[in-house]
Amino acid sequence: MPTEVLFQIQLVLGYVAWLLCFGAYGLPWLNSTDRTAAQRAIATLHSFRFFGLVFILPGVVGPNLPAGFAAFAAYGDFATGILALLALVSVRIPWLFWSFVVAFNLVGAVDLIADYYHAIQAGVPAHAEQLGAAYAIPILYVPLLMITHIAAFYFLLRPRRSASRAVTDTATAS
Repeated sequence: MPTEVLFQIQLVLGYVAWLLCFGAYGLPWLNSTDRTAAQRAIATLHSFRFFGLVFILPGVVGPNLPAGFAAFAAYGDFATGILALLALVSVRIPWLFWSFVVAFNLVGAVDLIADYYHAIQAGVPAHAEQLGAAYAIPILYVPLLMITHIAAFYFLLRPRRSASRAVTDTATAS
């Protein structure tokens, strides 16, 4: 089977597996918490995106991984991770926390979409072996990141629930 087909199958199955897991465990839990706790949990996951710098680390990725893709993906992840960390450390200053929550989700979602575009343009799926040890990032980590960005936007945009409504919803879910 060609490398590109294997990569695409694994990417799709990464999304399917994470959607099933997130739908069964993550979303119900996030729905049961207050808005701040939900966004803190999502920010905690994204705070590890500094790991994307591995795309520019010689010896980890292949020497023929397109530099345009690698650098953009690495620094986009790094910026998102820093913004998520800033959200976490500013949680006691609500206006600053919510500003960083919006920022890391916008930067992170745009980064992932642009990474997909750059990867396709550069032919990364057909040469996925050049990802080397970083191969697991787009297959296992990126689907979860995209799903949680969508969830974060959902929680940002949905109307606030009153405290009594949240208690009733939690009791009903039990």
